[in-house]
Amino acid sequence: KSYICTRLNIEKMKKTLLWIFLAAIVVGAAVATWGIISFKGNAVKQEKELFVSRHTDYAALVDSLKPNIKHHFAFDLYAERLNLKESFKVGHYVVRDSMNVIEIVRMLKLGLQTPVNVTMNNVKIPSQLAGKLATQLEADSVELVKVFTDKALAKKMGFESPLTMFSIFLPNTYEFYWTVKPEEFVERMYKEYKRFWNAERDAKRKRSGLNRVEVATLASIVYEETRKVDEMPRVAGVYMNRLRTGMPLQADPTIKYAMQNFGLRRILKSYLKYDSPYNTYINKGLPPSPICMPSIQAIDAVLNFEKHDYLFFCARPTFDGYHNFAKNYSQHLANARAYQAELNKRKIMK
Repeated sequence: KSYICTRLNIEKMKKTLLWIFLAAIVVGAAVATWGIISFKGNAVKQEKELFVSRHTDYAALVDSLKPNIKHHFAFDLYAERLNLKESFKVGHYVVRDSMNVIEIVRMLKLGLQTPVNVTMNNVKIPSQLAGKLATQLEADSVELVKVFTDKALAKKMGFESPLTMFSIFLPNTYEFYWTVKPEEFVERMYKEYKRFWNAERDAKRKRSGLNRVEVATLASIVYEETRKVDEMPRVAGVYMNRLRTGMPLQADPTIKYAMQNFGLRRILKSYLKYDSPYNTYINKGLPPSPICMPSIQAIDAVLNFEKHDYLFFCARPTFDGYHNFAKNYSQHLANARAYQAELNKRKIMK
């Protein structure tokens, strides 16, 4: 009997051990599966764009991120393992569908940013450019203006002043890392500027007798005079004729720039005496620097200026954005009176 009992106990123990072993396998498999799913499975509920600034603390980062991801416990575990709280990087990140916890944490720790598209256009002065860029980059407008007005940097790049250095900024959309430093931004724009001035454009520039800054300066006037691309070469031709004959440019947009009043709709006679090197009514030749960031079409219009005998132009009284051109002053005077009459009719006094 003793032998039989012992035998039965052994069999029972074997079964118990077997069940324990099988249970351990199941639990292990479950834990492994959970680990694979939690750490290496898709952790993204919804694609999320993150802007982590120098002022962002870890709590704010996590609060912004977690509503858009799954597996929070796994995220916290892995983030703690990599000391993410003390080592996350400033930057622009996109948490994309199919990313797992490991990829998300490493992205933030290593600063694996997604570039942003930065658009520049319709800017008249460096501070306006800085303001636009500050809404698209991590740098603030004060930092940007400081670099844009840096005399040493301008001289290093071969420009007489920061205002002439402004000509390196060509309106377009560019890819940048959100954390790009102002100095790096300017250096990149200078590279784009040199790439823009290829052999073909430089050959056309020599035809005009202008240097690159002068081309940009004249283009800025053309751009402020008309937004009609098909008319730009003709307007450029008028100013080239005036430069060639020594006639003052008498460009109304330079008065707005001189007065720093860009909302003016009517240039009064009293404004024409405003004392400024940018006033092309009292100073012959081109102003000292561009009066805005001209479009690429305006720059090319100057390079491909139309050859003609026109010396004057005036906005059409139809207010369609185009101009009437004249070869002599009496013809221009008639065009100007028609336009001024329409201004009076519409009660546009300033």
